[in-house]
Amino acid sequence: MYGNSEQGVALYQESVLAMQVASATPHQLVLMLFSGLMDELMRARSHILAKRFERKAQSINKCIDILNGLTSALDYEKGGELALNLAGLYDYSVYRLYDASHNLDVEQLDEVIAILDNIKLGWEQMGSHEE
Repeated sequence: MYGNSEQGVALYQESVLAMQVASATPHQLVLMLFSGLMDELMRARSHILAKRFERKAQSINKCIDILNGLTSALDYEKGGELALNLAGLYDYSVYRLYDASHNLDVEQLDEVIAILDNIKLGWEQMGSHEE
């Protein structure tokens, strides 16, 4: 029916993700994006170390797409200075990812991981105060 079990698993995962996204609050969506972003950053890191350069490029591009999505979702009217600061950090991270990708530099990637992990932690803590 699905061709192979790998395709079946992928279709199942997509449908589960679609259901989660459909029922998520904006805050939960941001956390989902950060979770995917951090996973993809770790994949990019492992691709650099293993010299899988085409896959590294795909992972870096996914990370940049997620960061652009996070930037476009910022509400500058309600968020004020915080939204501007987040936009700056996301923009800085994108440029560092370009550099890390071009230079095959895991240290630059680690810098981005540290920055974004701190932001993710802030989002997680904000969510624990809302509940």
